[in-house]
Amino acid sequence: MFPAEILKASLQDFWQIKDIKEAAILSTCNRTEFYCTANAADEQIVIDWVAKNKHINPSELTPYLYTHTDSSVCRHMFRVACGLDSMILGEPQILGQMKTAYQAAHEAGTLGKQLGKLFQHTFTAAKKVRTDTAIGSSPVSVAFAAVQLAQQIFDKLSDQTALLIGAGETIELTARHLSQQGIGRIIIANRSYDKAHALAIQFNGYAIALSELPNHLAEADIVISSTASQLPILGKGRVESALKKRKHKPMFMVDLAVPRDIEAEVEQLADVYLYTVDDLQTTIDQNMLSRRQAAEEAEEIIDTQVNHFLAWLRAQNAQSIIQDYRLQAEQNRDDTLQKALSLLKNGMAPEEVLNRLAHSLTNKLIHTPSTQIRIAAENERHDLVAAAREILKLNSTQ
Repeated sequence: MFPAEILKASLQDFWQIKDIKEAAILSTCNRTEFYCTANAADEQIVIDWVAKNKHINPSELTPYLYTHTDSSVCRHMFRVACGLDSMILGEPQILGQMKTAYQAAHEAGTLGKQLGKLFQHTFTAAKKVRTDTAIGSSPVSVAFAAVQLAQQIFDKLSDQTALLIGAGETIELTARHLSQQGIGRIIIANRSYDKAHALAIQFNGYAIALSELPNHLAEADIVISSTASQLPILGKGRVESALKKRKHKPMFMVDLAVPRDIEAEVEQLADVYLYTVDDLQTTIDQNMLSRRQAAEEAEEIIDTQVNHFLAWLRAQNAQSIIQDYRLQAEQNRDDTLQKALSLLKNGMAPEEVLNRLAHSLTNKLIHTPSTQIRIAAENERHDLVAAAREILKLNSTQ
């Protein structure tokens, strides 16, 4: 991985490789990708640099490598940004990580015209997929599903207190979703207070040790638990006591643990809405099917966007010809104009000068194309003659 604090320096070092012209690095928890424009499509120069940078044997990288070149590069980037190549289909975080990669390369000065344009097309494709399909509209993680369910039960999350039990990845993701949805207050309880505190400060939350849970349970409108405990952490009696302190104000509880953290008997309490991971899984399975269907639509959008980028790329190949042709035409214009101005200074009638200028400029502009078309016809280069007719937009006279 290339964390943010070393990404810029790593990019600039990688960019120093002789054949590398442009470079960007996408580095996430489960993928590292190098996007380059290079003088030669030689993946070995990238492998050797990574091996040297990370102090590993190049052969150790081989089982994990994949390479895309030419048009497959932009298709791959578009699919990655849209979440079609992610472990969780359609997950939105990867687009933000892709933007971070672009920004880092921009700041490091390793982006050029082609790679910069490819990133812009990538963001356009991802936005269109998000807008035109349902790929990101349905939760496919238990954490997201739990928070969405809480939103359906409570009118305003900003008025609620959430008690999260545990400090693992699921609870961290739950805290992030709750924070993004504007939860009023977060309390994190864990067997290790230090872990609870480290997580709580990320979301302006309050940390408690698991032993303090009875003292704070009554504060919670939302309880979401996900620990590795082999025995239940919350029993019916403890929840019943909390409800009395709350004057039977309802509690929404989600048990994401296997085995369960919350005793099944808690569901019998009148003022508790208890859901388990099994309850959420049915929703997640349905949403996953919806995302797969949306992914098929996304692939069609990506096909179109790839064609748009490749058309732009092909146009760049002709850009130097267009520039040279324009310079030649401007030079002919300037030469002809100077001669016309000299004739005017020497007293020739303006009307005669204009006629000569128009005649001379026309001859200069059509002389070279006319000569080349004639030579092409003499050599039976019918393809060039047909191309000239198309380029010059000439109607057939026959």
